[in-house]
Amino acid sequence: MRVSQTNLAGDLLLNLEKQGAGPLHERVKRALRLAIREGRVEVGTVLPPSRQLAADLGCSRWAVTEAYGQLVAEGYLEARSGSATRVRWSNAPDTDVARPSARQAPAARFDLAPGLPDLRAFPRRRWADAVRAQVTQAEFTELGYPPAGGHLRLRRLLAEYLGRSRGVSTTAQDVTVCTSVTDGVRRMCHILRAQGITAVGCEEPGWTRLRQVIHAAGLEPVPIRMDHGGLRIDDLAGRPGLRAVLTAPAHQFPLGTVLVPERRAALLDWARGVDGVVLEDDYDAEFRYDRRPVAAVQGMDPSRVVLFKSLSKTLSPALGIGWVVAPPRWTRQLHQTDQVVAQPSTVDQLAFAALLESGTYDRHLRACRQRYRQRRDTLVQALADQLPGAPISGIAAGLHLILELPATVDTAAVVAAAAARSLRVADLAAYHATDARAAHGLVLGYGNLADSGLQEAVRHLRGAIEGSS
Repeated sequence: MRVSQTNLAGDLLLNLEKQGAGPLHERVKRALRLAIREGRVEVGTVLPPSRQLAADLGCSRWAVTEAYGQLVAEGYLEARSGSATRVRWSNAPDTDVARPSARQAPAARFDLAPGLPDLRAFPRRRWADAVRAQVTQAEFTELGYPPAGGHLRLRRLLAEYLGRSRGVSTTAQDVTVCTSVTDGVRRMCHILRAQGITAVGCEEPGWTRLRQVIHAAGLEPVPIRMDHGGLRIDDLAGRPGLRAVLTAPAHQFPLGTVLVPERRAALLDWARGVDGVVLEDDYDAEFRYDRRPVAAVQGMDPSRVVLFKSLSKTLSPALGIGWVVAPPRWTRQLHQTDQVVAQPSTVDQLAFAALLESGTYDRHLRACRQRYRQRRDTLVQALADQLPGAPISGIAAGLHLILELPATVDTAAVVAAAAARSLRVADLAAYHATDARAAHGLVLGYGNLADSGLQEAVRHLRGAIEGSS
């Protein structure tokens, strides 16, 4: 008889030899009970069928069923007719129920936090059809590891799509497929550091996560102020030695500003003058409601601008697909930088390529643009009705807006009070790197807010604000 074997309950090692003398079923019982008490098998874990565990341990099935039965009687396991045997006991509080993981935390009923598209609108059937088709049609050679830089078919289609929709000037060879904007910025920061660049200008306020990525790459994130015209280029010029800047000119987060034409030109003049680079986050570029989307800055000087984009705000962050468009001199390094981080799967890359090629992605964006515009209009009206006089800004594009609040209102308390009402909102102060704040209020996202709950969500928001004043 084999004295130990890894079973299927979380790769648990049961060593029967260490359980002393006695009948075999008693040793199996003691080994299982010890594993449960030591926490190696958590509450809710499904144990393998008795026949399977018996085969793994090289013993009779009766010995396992007898051990299971005794542990059920002792309260360590639970067995229900027609269902698997599960671990019930834990030395933690509330042992009668399985401990939920962090990912199983209950979602807020009303989602007014920024950063997500309408997940209900994800084109499940078309995506599933595209994946199924690629699995069926792909050459067997394409089922290996993804090539450096991403699948060439997707890179070619992205180059065509970006040229048509965003005015980007590139070729397939200079498009790098990555997992997210964060991943792309991280890779680029390592390249910049190797070239002697030590700092990156960052919009203030701006996405906190990107500042953290820049810092983690060994570069200093330098706050650059924003105003109604976007990034203040004069502030860049006042930073001697600064040669890189991260900006979202199409729709800045969180203020929602668009970089005005004269500053777009000044930004590129600055980059040429310092022999620097502009890292362009093409954030929310597809969703503009007052006019046609502005073209990417990259098209004005492809040699000085690196463009970043992902599907996180257009389809879903769960897909883990993004891309970087860089000058040719950096393409090889982008392909080689930190390949420990996984690329998107080849199947998913090909599925997205199919949506691009068929026009499905364009149709999805058009439908989303109309839906978001209507939702934004409804939200703005509801805020005007429930919170009259509260200024609203940043509504011309994107999936969020700014609700300004009086300085006497504790926005952190509002966020907490809203959470108690199962309402997610974001504090504008959370996106600042300095204390020099021009606005005081909340960032309200409406991308993932259900239309049916919009009015009730705003009523809860008013209650949270009034309770915190």
